[in-house]
Amino acid sequence: MSGGCQCGAVRFAFDAPPENVHVCHCRMCQKAVGGPFAVICPVLKSSFRVTRGAFSWFRSSDLARRGFCSNCGTPMIFDYPDFPDIGVLVGALDQPGCVPPVVQYGIESRVPWYGYLPDLPGDKPTYSEDPMGFLPRITASNRQHPDHDTEHWVPRPADR
Repeated sequence: MSGGCQCGAVRFAFDAPPENVHVCHCRMCQKAVGGPFAVICPVLKSSFRVTRGAFSWFRSSDLARRGFCSNCGTPMIFDYPDFPDIGVLVGALDQPGCVPPVVQYGIESRVPWYGYLPDLPGDKPTYSEDPMGFLPRITASNRQHPDHDTEHWVPRPADR
């Protein structure tokens, strides 16, 4: 699988399937991703490689550090340097739908509305109604690096 930051300055890949993909609701993860939870995909460091650029690091505690792109700020990595695996943030993957979570952690910090997400409306594509003409303007000026998917890994029931 492959992935990278929003601007494309940092790209990475890994060859082994992830284990224990999880949702983390802890406050540190919420702050690190700027959202209500992080979805982390642990992979062995021996199968992980940076294919373009380099991570910048923020040491979020004495034990852990978080890798991000210094150009666009995209968070991509959670790392305990002494551990054999590295946590890739699923949103940074080119195919995030291929790595479903199997467990949740940090539920003491889970936002109270988390359980209501499936009940919210959301059946239309973004900009399916666009009276202000945002979609052509965004398309013409989009600076987001395109996703690449040179390796397809589709989870089997045994991998979940």
